[in-house]
Amino acid sequence: MIKPVILVTGADLAPQAIEILKDFQIIYAGKAPRPEDIVTLCRQHNPAAILLRYGKVNAEMMDAAPALKVISKHGSGTDTIDKDAATERGIRVVAAIGANASAVAEHALTLLLACAKSTIALNERMHSGHWDKATHKTIELNGKTIGIIGLGAIGQKFANMCSALGMRIIGFDPYAKPVSEKIQLVDLDTIWRESDAISFHCPLTPENQNLLNENTLQNCKDGVIIINTARGGLINEEDLMHAIKSTKVSMAGLDSFVTEPMTAPHPFHGNPRIVLSPHIGGVTNEAYINMGIGAAKNILSALSSLEATKQ
Repeated sequence: MIKPVILVTGADLAPQAIEILKDFQIIYAGKAPRPEDIVTLCRQHNPAAILLRYGKVNAEMMDAAPALKVISKHGSGTDTIDKDAATERGIRVVAAIGANASAVAEHALTLLLACAKSTIALNERMHSGHWDKATHKTIELNGKTIGIIGLGAIGQKFANMCSALGMRIIGFDPYAKPVSEKIQLVDLDTIWRESDAISFHCPLTPENQNLLNENTLQNCKDGVIIINTARGGLINEEDLMHAIKSTKVSMAGLDSFVTEPMTAPHPFHGNPRIVLSPHIGGVTNEAYINMGIGAAKNILSALSSLEATKQ
């Protein structure tokens, strides 16, 4: 009996996820699949599901796989999937929501602390033989206001961490379910106006693209810290660069970028007031397993649901 195919846009999958998908043939697209590679594999194997780790899924890929019924994201963000095209073709789009929440929240906190405490710059100075105790002061986060945009699983975990630091927490999310009493729900204008640091934890949509831009930055406090572990498109990178040069933004900790992998040279490169990481917030051993299990279970659930509707 020929097993239905699942195409994984990556080079591997957690063993626990593979076990869940044991009744399927798993085809791997490699660690850095190009769009044309995915189209070719779709034509060759006609998968019933695509498990999306890296890259994007567009209409051409969907049309190359007539048997395709499910696109399952290995993570929570589905902005790399053409959802309109999927809807038109009756293809389910599902995500492993919350599977990497702890990992990303911890990374956001790491970037916030690195910015506030000048960790990277001081480390480099120390290794060069300097002792800057008499000339350098860092920022104390206790009592400061953190503005959180997006209060899903990641945003709320991050809020709990900031609360433990003694920070005042304000948050914006028009779709938020009941949130912790530690979080004061406010509008975006209040986020810009009152936050000493702002952290992004929302999906990228056409409505919020370039949410942080020249106009919104003008409404922020002088010296605000910007943290982004969500999607690069939430921030107008050119406007952020101008704000850093003018010191409107004192520091930025960025894990997500408009173009990924980041092109070199990039305006952010070499700026000591920008802490960079390669969209690695959700990449931990635990999150790798949790996202794989979540994505695999979502495939089985979606296929089962679709089968039930036929009967």
